[in-house]
Amino acid sequence: MRTLQICAAATVAATLAGAALHQTLPAALAGIDAPADRGAVQDWVYGVLRWRGRLDFWLDRLLDKPLTDPALGELLRISLYQLAFTRAKPFVVVNEAVAAAGTGWRRGLANAVLRNFQRRRSELDAAALQDEGARWSHPAWWVARLRRDHPHEWQAILDASLAHPPFTLRVNARHGSVADTLAELAAAGFDARQTGPDAVTLERAVAVARLPGFAEGRVSVQDAGAQWAARLLDPQAGMRVLDACAAPGGKTGHLLEYACDLDLTALDADPARLVRVRENLDRLGLAATLLAGDAAQPAGWWDGCAYDRILADVPCSASGVVRRNPDIKWLRRPEDLAGFARQQAAILDALWPLLAPGGTLLYATCSIFREENDDQVAAFLARHPGRAERRSLPEPLTDGSLLPHAEHDGFYYALLAKPV
Repeated sequence: MRTLQICAAATVAATLAGAALHQTLPAALAGIDAPADRGAVQDWVYGVLRWRGRLDFWLDRLLDKPLTDPALGELLRISLYQLAFTRAKPFVVVNEAVAAAGTGWRRGLANAVLRNFQRRRSELDAAALQDEGARWSHPAWWVARLRRDHPHEWQAILDASLAHPPFTLRVNARHGSVADTLAELAAAGFDARQTGPDAVTLERAVAVARLPGFAEGRVSVQDAGAQWAARLLDPQAGMRVLDACAAPGGKTGHLLEYACDLDLTALDADPARLVRVRENLDRLGLAATLLAGDAAQPAGWWDGCAYDRILADVPCSASGVVRRNPDIKWLRRPEDLAGFARQQAAILDALWPLLAPGGTLLYATCSIFREENDDQVAAFLARHPGRAERRSLPEPLTDGSLLPHAEHDGFYYALLAKPV
C-alpha cells in the first residue's frame, strides 16, 4: 500500500526534479479519495517545499553520514515537517514513517532520526536560527539578491514569503458591494474582512464551490495586490484595451468589471491557457476577443488599430508569489533573471508602438527583483527618450513596489504614458 507520506515524498521529489508543482500535486491528489487525506498531502508537500532549507539543516545534524537513498530522505523531510509544523501526534508520525520506510536498516534509521529530533528539538531550533540557510529557507543567492535590492525590507520580505498566503476575493462591483459580500459570507459562516477597494480576505481558504456568489460571478479569487492592475490602468467605457500575457484571466476579468463596453483583446502565447481565460470570462458573464500570439511579435496578431490602454503583465521570476508556489525558489537559478529581463524588454519594445498617443501602458510583474522592475523600466525609458513618461502612483505604490505582506503578495507596477 502506498502511504500518504510516500505519496507526498514522491510528489516533492518529482517537483524538484523539474516538474511544475501545479502539475505534480493534482496528479498525486487524483489518486486519493478522502478529502482530509488530500488536504494532508497538500499541506505536507507545500510545507516541505516552503521549509526545505530548515528541514535539510535538521536532517544533516540528525544523520551520522550523508544519506544515499533520496526517497528515504524525502520521507524523513515529510515526517520532520509533520513533527515541527503540524499538530499531528508524534507517535503516529514516527510509526507511519517507520512503516513507510521499508525494511531493514531503513526502518531503523527512520525511527532513530525522528526520535532523536524529538529529543533535540530545542537545540536544533536554536541552531537553525543562527544559520541563514535554515533561518530563511531560501537559496543563498536569493537572500543575497534581496539584501542588495531591498536593504531595509529584506527580512520582512523573507518572513512574509514563508507565511501561508491570504485567501482573498475580488468583489464584482457590477453585482454588489464589499459590504454585501461580507454580509453574505458571514451568513454562510465565513469570517472575512475588507483588505482593498474590492478585496475581501477570508480567515482561511475554502473550496470555491462553497463560496456564495462564486459560480454566479459575483466574486473571484484574486490576491489584493493583483487587484491594483485594473485601478492603475483605469480604462474608461468604450476604450480599446489589450491585456497582453493574459492567462489565466484574473486581471482580464477585473478590467471588464471595472469599465463597461471595453473593446478588450486578451492575448497569450499559449492557446491552451486561453481556455482558462474563456472559462473565467464565461463564469463572469463577460466577453473579450481571445488571441493566441507572442506579445513580442505583434506582426502575427495585431490588426493595426492602436490601443488606448495596454496591460503588460509580463513573464517573470514570480519571486513575489513564492509562498503560493514554493517550488519556484528551489528551481530558479540566478541566470534565469537575465533571460526574463530580455523577454520583458522585447515585449515592452514591441507593445509600445501599439499604444495610441495619450494612452497608457501598465508594466506589471509579480517579481521583487530590481533587475525585472526598476532596472527594466529605467532601461525602457532610456531607449525611448521623450516618447514615454512614467506616471506617479498612489500610496502604497509610490515607488511601484508592493512587497510581500500579510494581506497581499509581492508585485511591481509602472504606469507609462505616451505623449499626445
